[in-house]
Amino acid sequence: MKSMTGFGRGSVNEDTFSVSVELKSVNNRFLDVSLRLSNEMQSLETEIKRLISSRLSRGRVDVNLQYERSEAISYELNSPMITGYLTAMKKMQDEFGLSGEPDINVIAKLPNVMVSKKDDLSESFAFGVAAAVTTALEDLEKMRQSEGDMLSVELASRLDEIESLLPAIEGEAASIGDEYRQRLTKRIGEMLAKSESQIEIDQSRLAQEIAYLSDRADISEEIARLKTHIEHFRAIMKEDKEVGKRLDFLTQELNREANTITSKTNNMVVKENALTIKSEIEKIREQIQNVE
Repeated sequence: MKSMTGFGRGSVNEDTFSVSVELKSVNNRFLDVSLRLSNEMQSLETEIKRLISSRLSRGRVDVNLQYERSEAISYELNSPMITGYLTAMKKMQDEFGLSGEPDINVIAKLPNVMVSKKDDLSESFAFGVAAAVTTALEDLEKMRQSEGDMLSVELASRLDEIESLLPAIEGEAASIGDEYRQRLTKRIGEMLAKSESQIEIDQSRLAQEIAYLSDRADISEEIARLKTHIEHFRAIMKEDKEVGKRLDFLTQELNREANTITSKTNNMVVKENALTIKSEIEKIREQIQNVE
């Protein structure tokens, strides 16, 4: 099990260039890679994202790439962009009665008037970037695994706490149905005694209805399902792959069973322990939001 939080760094240094890559990841429902590259690096964006997506499945990943190159970079004019600038300048002169001619020093500083040639990145430089990204990913994954191991210990502790509360609930569960049956029988008897009219009661049918309602108050199935979900939760945590979404689903199921238990009975021992279980489940839910 891995966390979605982590940091990794990788670098490559050669005679003609140096590359440094930093990766920072936080929790996110899906994989979202945030990467900003200069114009001459745009051709490497797809490969960088491919490398990241091949190793990570969830989380927001911010990529910080710094580089220096001693080899010359070839640039070419962006003619359509320059033409657009000159047209706009001419229109500005005509509309506002301005004098003067376009200055090459001004034009050269305008955005995107020159671009690097798309094929100017050497294979060795592209390989160096990929190597730096790979090293940063390995570093990041180590931290995510370490964070995941710590999360696993915390989650296991929460599950232990929930399991420790179940015996007290089970001890009361056996008598809940009988207590409910006795209260219901007594209540019906009191209502009949207060009735001014003679009402004939089918005792066999009454017993069936009381038994049916008493069974509905039984919580043994909910307890059994809680145990099953906890066992399944522990097994999933040991898997070395994406487990966050499945753990989130199981947490919802755990909460559903705890809610059902609290709604079925007024037994104070059961209610107090069930509410404590719900509190632990909520803590689990918060923690697994950071699980990949």
